[in-house]
Amino acid sequence: MKCVTLTSRQAIRASKSRTRRTRCDSQDVNVSGFETRRLPAEPVDMAPDGTDVRPLLQLKGGSFAHFELAPGKVSKAVAHRTVEEIWYFVGGKGDMWRQTGAQEQIVRVEAGVCLTIPLGTSFQFRSLGDVPLEMVVVTMPPWPGEGEAHPVKGKWEPKIT
Repeated sequence: MKCVTLTSRQAIRASKSRTRRTRCDSQDVNVSGFETRRLPAEPVDMAPDGTDVRPLLQLKGGSFAHFELAPGKVSKAVAHRTVEEIWYFVGGKGDMWRQTGAQEQIVRVEAGVCLTIPLGTSFQFRSLGDVPLEMVVVTMPPWPGEGEAHPVKGKWEPKIT
């Protein structure tokens, strides 16, 4: 996500407030003060793993987004170069594979399950059933953009359209 900090004068004109703001890909991100946002009706982007992304909010220490993987689909396997994540599943059912060094695990995921993706962990997930697998994710520090995720050998053959 490319971000540009607006000058105080630009921010005041844009928001009619006196908080410093940052413009990121045509969305405002408040870097001081309060921000409120509703989940976008449609995905805004596609993540490197192939999931639909609806960015929500961002602060200096992290970003928060909603992700969705369609029924029957399998993500691409990736690992992150500089960020860690906490995932909380809000809908659907699926499996999550994670591997770091000799430690490897596959867990069943569904609404109410929370898990971590530590720095450098390889991971892949799949949506089982007839509804999308949905999750909200905290990324720390905020997602830096293209090149952060790199492909790795996964557990399953990816099925992304």
